Amino acid sequence: MARDRLSVVVTRRLPEAVEKRLSELFKVELRSEDTPMDRDQLVAAVQRADVLVPTITDEIDAALIGQAGPQLKLIANYGAGVDNIDVATARQRGILVSNTPDVLTEDTADMTMALILAVTRRIPEGLAVMQKGDWPGWAPTAYLGGRIAGRRLGILGMGRIGQAVARRAQAFGMQVHYHDRGRLRPETEDELGVTWWESLDRMVSRMDILTIHTPATPSTFHLMNARRLKLMKPDAVIVNTSRGEVIDENALTRMLRAGEIAGAGLDVYEFGTDINPRLRELPNVVLLPHMGSATLEGRMEMGEKVIINIKTFEDGHRPPDQVVPSML
Repeated sequence: MARDRLSVVVTRRLPEAVEKRLSELFKVELRSEDTPMDRDQLVAAVQRADVLVPTITDEIDAALIGQAGPQLKLIANYGAGVDNIDVATARQRGILVSNTPDVLTEDTADMTMALILAVTRRIPEGLAVMQKGDWPGWAPTAYLGGRIAGRRLGILGMGRIGQAVARRAQAFGMQVHYHDRGRLRPETEDELGVTWWESLDRMVSRMDILTIHTPATPSTFHLMNARRLKLMKPDAVIVNTSRGEVIDENALTRMLRAGEIAGAGLDVYEFGTDINPRLRELPNVVLLPHMGSATLEGRMEMGEKVIINIKTFEDGHRPPDQVVPSML
């Protein structure tokens, strides 16, 4: 007798090819609107699904997991981060959690370099003038930015993405420095051409550009707080494509407005879509709508990982990208 297919509920629209493959393999409920599920819809989903496929914007907290039906056995997150999921509570309830790591490294590193260039070369200001039709012509002193070759780049968090940024920065002729809880192997430092700083404070105070690549954990919350932001040079630039809550956004806004930091390139925000309106008004800030991983190739690879995790689970094995509390 044929085994019943797993019931899979997907909380957001995914690339068409991913949705098609999910439908071929499982008894899947797809989202017709490209909007997040509200709380009631999420509750209903965990009460009927064998497998829930949420995204990083869905809050799968202890209260929601507590309302799950006994049939829910896997939360296959469509995203590398799992800070949207209470992994410990899920584990206590016998629910596995998986994610989609290692597919967005190159895309996020590309976007980091794009933000560095956009801020230092004042690209959005030039774009705005051209779109308005206000350009009077070339002038020797117009839109003067800064050359990034020779500048000191500080990388906060030297995981896969941090290392990918280091490789790109090296090609641009930058001096690359980093701080992390653990130091890289000497041969890796030599390959990347990077210098390790044991003290984050000392590194921050000496960098021309600081880029952040750390996960969201209790220890990284406001890691770049007001005190540490004040250590930055007045002509320095800060870039964040990792997690918004790593920076004290209000303190950053105040310092940018006061000219105590030269500029910022942000793809993530402390309060999600509720961005400080004063931050939006600043000409020395480039704001993007969480586009760091937004490539078709990346989204397809994320979908493939979700499918592999679900299929492996269905076959009675541990999902290859299972997340456990000790990993966080």
